[in-house]
Amino acid sequence: MATLREIKRRIDSVKSTMQITKAMKMVAAAKLRKSQSRLLNTRPYAKELGNVMQHISVRSVLKKHPLFKKKNKDTVCFVLVTADSGLCGSFNSYLIQKAYSEMEQAKSEGKKSVLITIGKKGYEHFKRRDFKIAKNYIELFTRLEFDHAQEIASDLLKLYNSNKFEKIVLIYNKFKSVVQQELTVEQFLPVIPSETDKDVSVGSIVFEPKPEKLLTQLIPMHLNFQIWRVLLESATSEFGARMTAMETATDNAQEMIKELVLFYNKARQAAITTELNEIVSGAEALHG
Repeated sequence: MATLREIKRRIDSVKSTMQITKAMKMVAAAKLRKSQSRLLNTRPYAKELGNVMQHISVRSVLKKHPLFKKKNKDTVCFVLVTADSGLCGSFNSYLIQKAYSEMEQAKSEGKKSVLITIGKKGYEHFKRRDFKIAKNYIELFTRLEFDHAQEIASDLLKLYNSNKFEKIVLIYNKFKSVVQQELTVEQFLPVIPSETDKDVSVGSIVFEPKPEKLLTQLIPMHLNFQIWRVLLESATSEFGARMTAMETATDNAQEMIKELVLFYNKARQAAITTELNEIVSGAEALHG
């Protein structure tokens, strides 16, 4: 049975841990508010850029453009977006499991897989298992900037234009709420034409300048903002997951402290009772 000193030491240890989890929850909450604000400002712009690209892709003159045409290749490039750090519940593990699932699915279809990682956790996981990683980006989320999205989008565009891949697919967590993230698999390249747009009279849409010229300006903007949105989705989801995980850890610590205090009081009461019994027994022995 643990001594009173050991129980007291354990209570102090759990209290210290609880202070840390409380502080981490507050930090995550502050970062969440900032990241969520950036995400909500980015989503509408990225969505409209995507809509314009889909409208343009319906034009017959552009259907043969490399960005709209599916390539007959046997390799799929998966871009896995995880966090740079842990302590955020199952945020990273579910993403990694999904990456395995998607690569297995591609293998069953006779396709090879190439992996690109964004975030240290995904990179470290696959590196430890000697998995070939074509490219990795780490420590981006410490101070996330639009320049990071531009760099990644530019690299992905070069890879796609190298004619090695059938398509480039993003795997990331989409932010739904503080307690909910949606595991998302999204095709980045080639651009998928909207099914609804095909039923609409494209002639009713007027482009200025002409779609061919407009496309050269829109392509970099579209790719940059789609990657920027995905990075913000992932970062915001991470902060939400970490905030929830730290809140749960704090609640568990409080429950553990209550149990330990109760155990401590019972042990202390038992020790006092034992001492009293010894005193009484000693007194009776003296009186003969």
